Amino acid sequence: MDLLNTLVDKGLRRESPTRGEALAVLATSDDDLLDVVAAAGKVRRRWFGRRVKLNYLVNLKSGLCPEDCSYCSQRLGSKADILKYTWLKPDQASEAAAAGLAGGAKRVCLVASGRGPTDRDVDRVSDTIKAIKEQNEGVEVCACLGLLSDGQAERLREAGADAYNHNLNTSEATYGGITTTHTYADRVDTVHKAHAAGLSACSGLIAGMGESDEDLVDVVFSLRELDPDSVPVNFLIPFEGTPLAKEWNLTPQRCLRILAMVRFVCPDVEVRIAGGREVHLRTMQPLALHLANSIFLGDYLTSEGQAGRADLEMIADAGFEVEGADQVTLPEHRAAAGGACGSHDGAGCGSHGGSGCGSDEEPGCGSHQGGGVCGSAAAPAEAPATESAPVPAAAAGSEPRTDLVAVRRRGAGTDLAPNA
Repeated sequence: MDLLNTLVDKGLRRESPTRGEALAVLATSDDDLLDVVAAAGKVRRRWFGRRVKLNYLVNLKSGLCPEDCSYCSQRLGSKADILKYTWLKPDQASEAAAAGLAGGAKRVCLVASGRGPTDRDVDRVSDTIKAIKEQNEGVEVCACLGLLSDGQAERLREAGADAYNHNLNTSEATYGGITTTHTYADRVDTVHKAHAAGLSACSGLIAGMGESDEDLVDVVFSLRELDPDSVPVNFLIPFEGTPLAKEWNLTPQRCLRILAMVRFVCPDVEVRIAGGREVHLRTMQPLALHLANSIFLGDYLTSEGQAGRADLEMIADAGFEVEGADQVTLPEHRAAAGGACGSHDGAGCGSHGGSGCGSDEEPGCGSHQGGGVCGSAAAPAEAPATESAPVPAAAAGSEPRTDLVAVRRRGAGTDLAPNA
């Protein structure tokens, strides 16, 4: 296919596809799926080889969130039967993190429900970060605490945090239909704050909430402009007791097309398969490793994931290798810059102008007004728009796989051993 040859060529040069080309990836047929995976796999291997980075989630505080995000089992008014507990102590969180690190993870993601942290919460998380770093040499720590206030990102950085996660989740046009207690702009502002503090920014999306192909392309192009170092791709887990419990819009094939599109738009960033891979990719998970270079090991925040041992076996059987603690995740042009967004003018991350991402000590891309937004320089002309492929309600002839949605009952917040 001429489309795939063009996309591979652009991906190897870190050049952005057009919106029309990204839409065309989502509109490809199942007959062409393996060709799409093979093409995006060439881009993935160019920048990340056959390495798979393992990340491990620790849910510091579960449930009882005042925000009304429709996709979330921890939301205000959620009737999902999830674990609910207040803040873990630093030693409890460190113990939970140790299980994931023993399983091969090199990054620990510390997550807490809520609109955003108070200054006391930042102190608490800072103590947790220090405890984990003291007990585990070389570990990366990412914090995910909601919307940040001025100065909080800098304090997390001083405590030893390497990264901060805050997802855009969906397009700006549809965001108000998903959440009403904060705005899309609030989320963008927090990613900017993380960049400006010198933290490696992590920001991604949730697919499967009833969005159109145009919405998916919009949010991925917005992420490219924000220039995070890692882009988690979540597939909606339709928890009973949440407003989106009946949204079963994904097939394994559509999930693979979405991951391929993200890889083509963000060729040299860490693309991470996040929540919902077991529910929606199912037996097609190994194919997804040809598109993404990062996964979560074991369980998620409120749901159970695949057994940690099965994750490791899947990686090995698919011909990939777990990324070691001594290996650098990002390509040289990004890693040399400190692993965060650039300070240079003109060519942004993912551009083919030859210059890589700049120093992480400078304000993040997209934080300034006007030109110079990462990924926007010298953008190629739009290809003719393609008609969006219909979003399937569920796999043809099958019922939604509600049996695959299992609430987490082990690990953090319980007396049972974690899955890692």
